[in-house]
Order: sequence, then C-alpha cells, then structure tokens
Amino acid sequence: MLGLINAVDFVLTVWIWVIIAHAVLSYFGSPRYGTMFYDISVLLDRLTQPVLAPIRRVLPMTGPFDFSPLVAIVLLEVIERLLAYIFI
Repeated sequence: MLGLINAVDFVLTVWIWVIIAHAVLSYFGSPRYGTMFYDISVLLDRLTQPVLAPIRRVLPMTGPFDFSPLVAIVLLEVIERLLAYIFI
C-alpha cells in the first residue's frame, strides 16, 4: 500500500513540475517548428492540457494572464495531501 501511495505522490509531483515548465516556456513565445524547443513545447502542452483545459473553461478571462496553471498546481497539491491524510 505504501508503494502505491509513493507512486501516486511521485506522479502528482512530476505533473506539477511539468505544469511549471509549461508555464515558464509559455513566457518565451512560440518556438519555431522543427527545433528542440518546439518538440518540448508540444510535449508539455499535450501533458498539461487534460488538467488545464477544464480549469480554463471555468475560470473567467483575466486579460493576458492565465491563472489556470496556478489553480491546477493548488488542486494537485490538495489532492496529494488529501490522499496522504487518508492513507497514512
């Protein structure tokens, strides 16, 4: 059981870091097609969209600022702590 908890904790932590990396890369604009940064950007976008897209539909538009990564990180941290509280 402890191994499963550690695995879920690891996956959630990695997902949080992927969201952070996606948010940081988004500040540098769209990379050119065919570059390594383009491939990384596409990969990060595909990994984060299942979490960020539903949040973006619910959050109101705030001009040029996208708060969905922040909300996603907070929600993932809450889920992580709730699971730790329930199973430990």
